[in-house]
Amino acid sequence: MAGDSGHDRSPIDPMKIAYVYMQMADHIAERIAKGELRPGARLPGERDLAAEYGVAHLTARRATKELRERGLVVTLPSKGTFIAYPEAEGDDDKE
Repeated sequence: MAGDSGHDRSPIDPMKIAYVYMQMADHIAERIAKGELRPGARLPGERDLAAEYGVAHLTARRATKELRERGLVVTLPSKGTFIAYPEAEGDDDKE
């Protein structure tokens, strides 16, 4: 679209038949899976995420809620949102 300002390319595709907040949550989940966002790291605030993805802050809020529901992030009031530590899946003995 008009004006690629600084970002390589937004991961949000307005032509895709999917909710924007889900695209955003999926992209952040992918970054977590790849290790770009590590457990315990603080996620940027909703307004900063909104600016980064070029969406409204309420869309960023909904994406954060989706990530919480997936168990990927934990939000502490007045502290921020953090990448969750993975839970042990049954047996963690991989020796």
